[in-house]
Amino acid sequence: MSETASEQSRPATAGRRTPEQEQAEKGRGVAPADQLALEDINPLNAHLFRENRWQGYFERLRNEDPVHFNELESAGRYWSVTKYDDIKAVSANWETFSSAQGITLGFRAGSVGPNMFQMTQPPFISQDPPRQTEQRMTVRPAVAPRNLAKLEPLIRERTCRVLDSLPDGETFDWVDKVSIELTTVMLATLFDFPLEDRRKLTRWSDIVFAIPEPGGVVESMAQKREELMECLEYFSRLWELRRQKPGDDLISMLAHGEATRDMSAAEHLGNVLLLIVGGNDTTRNTMSGSVYSLNQFPDQYDKLVADHGLLRNMVTEVIRWQTPLSYMRRTATRDCELGGKSIRKDDQLLMWYVSGNRDEAVFENANTLDIERPNAVRHLSFGFGIHFCMGSRLAEMQLRVLWEEILDRFERIEVQEEPSRTFSSFVRGYTQLPVVITRK
Repeated sequence: MSETASEQSRPATAGRRTPEQEQAEKGRGVAPADQLALEDINPLNAHLFRENRWQGYFERLRNEDPVHFNELESAGRYWSVTKYDDIKAVSANWETFSSAQGITLGFRAGSVGPNMFQMTQPPFISQDPPRQTEQRMTVRPAVAPRNLAKLEPLIRERTCRVLDSLPDGETFDWVDKVSIELTTVMLATLFDFPLEDRRKLTRWSDIVFAIPEPGGVVESMAQKREELMECLEYFSRLWELRRQKPGDDLISMLAHGEATRDMSAAEHLGNVLLLIVGGNDTTRNTMSGSVYSLNQFPDQYDKLVADHGLLRNMVTEVIRWQTPLSYMRRTATRDCELGGKSIRKDDQLLMWYVSGNRDEAVFENANTLDIERPNAVRHLSFGFGIHFCMGSRLAEMQLRVLWEEILDRFERIEVQEEPSRTFSSFVRGYTQLPVVITRK
């Protein structure tokens, strides 16, 4: 383990609240946005997302204060960037708005505290060029078009197997039986990870951004560190195996890539956690979101059933509507201005993709799912600029194949009650979605 990682894991930081914990504690029972003074609005509140009442907060900010200032004791100064064009402007200017200090809200500048990659060096999503470019290129072949073409038959075979195993006319949890299973098996394939242990990937993905709370995904930072250590030890063994006997998997690419082969296991873990979350959380929550959203807008479900040719645009529109990662953070490298506001060096900026994707200036009737939306492809769910999600085509393919097979098999998938949602302002997801299917 590196010296920096070791320092960040010392017990001295264990009792410190993360910015997300601090805001969550303040956010219990918070009033609707229209009942708050503008300066009291802070969308970094996991309760808003778990209770699915974040929309009014961002609507008010987009209309009244698109670059909105907040300050927390733990995090210091930060800005919520909520309009589509401003988010793109920040994303496109990596020299002024750097990723190198982290991608989620961090601790006040100059302080030391636990973060999502406590035992690792920053992954390439938390770096700027040229290191970001070099490390990203190491694993990019895994999701190149030629490799995706080879993967599609395997994805379809596994999708068919899962869908054929589902109970007909009985309530079951779509998240567990379909979304988690399909994305975890796919991720295990990309890593050449033992299939019998594949649910470990789900667990590690869940705890990376989990906010410790009683009865939650993790109950303490100590538990979070302990489970990430298990992840580190597991992948350390895989590194050694792949260094001796490489394959075509992501671990072999990292273990032998020119920009990554000399890294320690702890340094590799940052990139591994990134790939786990990117390949698991986002796709699985969009798979669940597709079922939920089509039930919320049954006229769109009817259109899709009547015309399967709308499927590809439906996939894109669902990704916009769901926005599986709510925001990404950047840090100002100099004093500058954005949206008429004076941004100081070291200020953090949260690019709220979930808000940009609901910007009425870009997407008409943005809160509505419209599977014929002509500009759905302009969504920000995969980011923009140098950090645009390299797995975007794989995610789209998984969702397309899933719905091709759903439409062939089922008359309908009917949601039975409101889903349980992830307690996070970063990952916008579902923990349970009870459904009933009717087969053809």
